[in-house]
Amino acid sequence: MTKDTKETTKKTVELPKLKGKYIATIGRRKVAIARVRVYKKGDGAIIVNGMDATEYFSEYGMKIVKQPLKLSGNLKDFTISAVVTGGGKLGQASAIRHGISRALVEMDETLKPSLRAKGWVTRDARRKERKKPGLKKARRAPQWSKR
Repeated sequence: MTKDTKETTKKTVELPKLKGKYIATIGRRKVAIARVRVYKKGDGAIIVNGMDATEYFSEYGMKIVKQPLKLSGNLKDFTISAVVTGGGKLGQASAIRHGISRALVEMDETLKPSLRAKGWVTRDARRKERKKPGLKKARRAPQWSKR
């Protein structure tokens, strides 16, 4: 199939206009880095890399992104815009969650204990371990043979 005959079926979703005051934070998880903007006046829309978040993430990824908003009870109060690079989809979702949590703490310091109890304020520094020479993976040795 050539490019000329291939039709693109892309859904066009009307994204909200992002204006007004916002809080900018950075969230990280594994290799993923998310630059998150939380707009104080909003309708609950979440935009990731210029797309609607429901298109960008799976259902499970969306669940991860919305967790701090549900905990604080602000699910429909803010509009969130995020630019994410690196990593996979779930790492990116966790990075956005980290950024949203940081922004919520900046807005309301009383949310910090509840978000910290869930572990969303702390940056999860675990990364993939490097492969060592002579091994198949980071720790997996070749199968031992007696002869």
